[in-house]
Amino acid sequence: MRIASIFAAGGLLLTAAACGEAPDDDNNAGSGAKKFSACMVTDVGGIDDKSFNTSAWKGLQEAKAANDNIDIKYVASKAEADYEPNLTQYVNQKCDFILAVGGLMENATKKIATANPNQQFGIVDGNPRVDNIYPMQFDTAQAAFQAGYLAAGMSKTGKVGTYGGLPIPPVTIFMDGFVDGVAHYNKTKGKNVQALGWNKETQKGSFTNDFAKQDEGKKVSDALVAQGADIIMPVAGGSGLGTTAAAKASGGKYSTVWVDVDGCESTPDCSAIITTVVKNIPEAVKEAVLKAAGGEKLQATPGFVGTLANTGVSIAPYHDFDSKVPAELKAEVDKIKADIAAGTITVTSKAQPAK
Repeated sequence: MRIASIFAAGGLLLTAAACGEAPDDDNNAGSGAKKFSACMVTDVGGIDDKSFNTSAWKGLQEAKAANDNIDIKYVASKAEADYEPNLTQYVNQKCDFILAVGGLMENATKKIATANPNQQFGIVDGNPRVDNIYPMQFDTAQAAFQAGYLAAGMSKTGKVGTYGGLPIPPVTIFMDGFVDGVAHYNKTKGKNVQALGWNKETQKGSFTNDFAKQDEGKKVSDALVAQGADIIMPVAGGSGLGTTAAAKASGGKYSTVWVDVDGCESTPDCSAIITTVVKNIPEAVKEAVLKAAGGEKLQATPGFVGTLANTGVSIAPYHDFDSKVPAELKAEVDKIKADIAAGTITVTSKAQPAK
């Protein structure tokens, strides 16, 4: 499976209700055809996290738009204890395809899928290595490497920062790529830009321990700004909105790099977002659901791994910063993409999915 296009996701104005479905979900009522049901369980960030839950839901919406015989719905997890009952609920409802969103759901999904071997599951940002779970993973370290190089080139203080929601592979993979991109800039340019908030060698750094609380994101980024960082990349779902909002309010004192979904399409804080490390979850989810609805057996091995080469990951347009990023720096960032895709530059992370 190859991802064919880079997406721009619109922010969804859906609340994290107990259950939700597409506004036009009944547009084929009375058709009499057996519907293919695709049912999604969100992680604790909720459907409107402007991040990976939002992205996965968009993928389901796009699959439904492409095949109106597909019915879609979701249930929002309020806590990790909700994962198993939410997944089980959809097994009992005989959903044709059950999508778990987020690496935190890996163990719960593995347990429920193992107990229900004839049920087709999919998971975003995880790979439990079970035959009936189709894994969709993303080598975001590659695009984050570009973003780190860009941030180093844009920094005026000589300090940039990153922080995460939790120290789990789908988070730390961004942070590894980002700090390595900064290091590559320093090596190439003979500079000494510091990357605060993450040490790749020790795998220790700054975390909110939450993916929803914006005040926690602001608290962590305030500390990085106090240390001199003028560009910050939060990898913390909805918590990161606390950083982008504060950066916007700072009047240019510092800026941000967003992750997962183009921040200029999904947040109100575009003026403070230089670019986004995009994880093309919508296209991966859309293609998986369309294949499953078409009767194709989704193979757990190899599953799908998004890279710069197959546009499963990318950096978003510079939007409001387009005129502020020097042409030379833009060209260097583009060259890095080509070099990574060609294998001339190798990006490594302990959290990288197996190819």
